[in-house]
Amino acid sequence: MDMKKVVAFKVLLVLALTMASTGCKKSSSSKNSSRATGWQINSREGGFQYNTDFREQETSPGLVFIEGGTFTKGRVQDDVMHDWNNSPSQQHVQSFYMDETEVTNAMYMEYLDWIKRVYPPAEENFRAIYHGALPDTLVWRNRLGFNEVMTDNYLRHPGYGEYPVVGVSWIQAVEFSNWRSDRVNEYNLERAGYLKRDAKILDVNAESTFSTDTYINAPSLTYGGNEEVINPDAGRRRNVQTDADGNESGIYATRETGIISPKYRLPTETEWEYAALGLSEIRDYNLYRGRKKYPWDGQYTRSDKRKIRGDQLANFKQGKGDYGGIAGWSDDGADITNAVKSYEPNDFGLYDMAGNVAEWVADVYRPIIDDEFNDFNYYRGNVYTKNALNDDGTVKIITSEDIIYDTLPTGKVIARNLPGEIAQVPIDENETYLRTNFDRSDEINFRDGDTRSSRYYDNFDDDEGLTAEGKKKNDTRKMYNSPQHRITRDSLGNIIREYDKRNTRTSLINDHVRVYKGGSWKDREYWLDPAQRRYFPQDMATDYIGFRCAMSRVGAKSKSKTKTKN
Repeated sequence: MDMKKVVAFKVLLVLALTMASTGCKKSSSSKNSSRATGWQINSREGGFQYNTDFREQETSPGLVFIEGGTFTKGRVQDDVMHDWNNSPSQQHVQSFYMDETEVTNAMYMEYLDWIKRVYPPAEENFRAIYHGALPDTLVWRNRLGFNEVMTDNYLRHPGYGEYPVVGVSWIQAVEFSNWRSDRVNEYNLERAGYLKRDAKILDVNAESTFSTDTYINAPSLTYGGNEEVINPDAGRRRNVQTDADGNESGIYATRETGIISPKYRLPTETEWEYAALGLSEIRDYNLYRGRKKYPWDGQYTRSDKRKIRGDQLANFKQGKGDYGGIAGWSDDGADITNAVKSYEPNDFGLYDMAGNVAEWVADVYRPIIDDEFNDFNYYRGNVYTKNALNDDGTVKIITSEDIIYDTLPTGKVIARNLPGEIAQVPIDENETYLRTNFDRSDEINFRDGDTRSSRYYDNFDDDEGLTAEGKKKNDTRKMYNSPQHRITRDSLGNIIREYDKRNTRTSLINDHVRVYKGGSWKDREYWLDPAQRRYFPQDMATDYIGFRCAMSRVGAKSKSKTKTKN
């Protein structure tokens, strides 16, 4: 009996060795072995380079993680203002990151300092770049109020350093977000050894700047092609490989390395409202369905916690002539804005999602939320572009001579692009042909209620062949027919303003008004509801609108569910 077991064991052993020798074995689980081809990834001999050690996206400076989910967007309480622009709808938001506070004066001053050093306003060609980035400090002035102390000090005095920046237009907020993206990725690449140490400070000037898009598409052209900066000692970089002939590969970081983070940007309106509600800890069905009124729990603006019972939970206008309460025992601790983090955060860890300052979001304003067409990452404002190419097929990099300046309706001059960036052009039919998901570069007006709600829809976009008077008549039939002021400059640089004085205009809504959310120090309690929405021209600023940045999440929806590598 024992001999039979021994024989059987020997037979099984021989079969196992035979299967192993003929390749009949379990596939390798090595993280550096391709499951598609069996080839080696990240081999010394070169070939496909990929970050197989990537765990999850690193949280960038200033941000907190917001796990996505579904929620009821819009106002479920009575609309006493009768705006009818925030009817409730069910929406789903992907996970993302958002600034825990509004962008502060100190943060914005760092931006201004960088621009002043790289594009000195003393040079005529760059003067408008710096001046175009400056906040409008005159927003504090009032015909019947004495506010000159804020006009002179609010932006620059260290006493207001941790207060939210105001006087910033939507356009300026977008430019700040772009600048911040480049500075953070510049730091990430330097830390990983792909850029020279301290190059972001020592080696930057107008002709030698860093742009994330340029580094991804044409890395050798960043910093003006300065090899000393963009190709430092290879020993510091993680993925550099050298073949038998001494040729290096992986000398530049790519998206596959996982080092380059997504861009900072303004949050969409849907993201902002979802984040403001702070639904992460809510398990009550009624609250989930949209019954939550404020970023905090409860139906009142005062705290019911024993230690701080009666204290206001946000900075807002208490009543007529009451911006903070009685001296000595202030209701909310502020008369104008207040320092960030002065009040408790919501369940996502976000501060001042109600009160202090209202905040710009990315969306172009329309009264209609078309959830019938889309209920996933809803956003109105898509304008798709692509990289401009030179005749030889390379990307076109902006130089100091290529800067284009735009004169806004306010008379302010801003730079459309900056040296070191890649020039952008609208997409064309090569990108839209036979597509069903988008069909043009500018999708702002898609299903916005204009053409489909008017009996004149059949000739809205057909101005060809019409006289000037006919075009004017056609234009005033539109639902969103806001005044069309024109501003130009003559050969001497003097501003020429042409005001649209027609009495047929019926709306202030156009493609250049943006949504802003949340109440401010200047607003009554009604506007603290995250569902409330208002709009303001994207090129203008106020003393009560600020902003914070967001960033998209790549990879797993939840941090706790991120898969680990074997």
